[in-house]
Amino acid sequence: MSEYEAMRARLEDRLQNLLERAEEIEDDLRHPLDADSSEQAVDLADDEALEGVDDVLRNEVSQIRMALLRIENGTYGTCAKCGKQISEARLEARPIATRCIDCAD
Repeated sequence: MSEYEAMRARLEDRLQNLLERAEEIEDDLRHPLDADSSEQAVDLADDEALEGVDDVLRNEVSQIRMALLRIENGTYGTCAKCGKQISEARLEARPIATRCIDCAD
């Protein structure tokens, strides 16, 4: 059992939650526009905001998938810049961290 099994489970839970939320947003974005032009303007503004939220969710999904890959290949918890161990506290606070606190910019 890897020392990061609890973190893997936490990341997988977060990933599932994000994917479900992203699917809900995408379903909402697929709705047809209202025939009323004033309602269309509101719908388009809402869709634009939802697209921004979806982009943020998709970015986090990508980062979580990369963290899970690092757990799988044994590089999770190692700073990508200096090669030192990333502190447990930093990984708890930011599980997708790729750099130790000293190298984080």
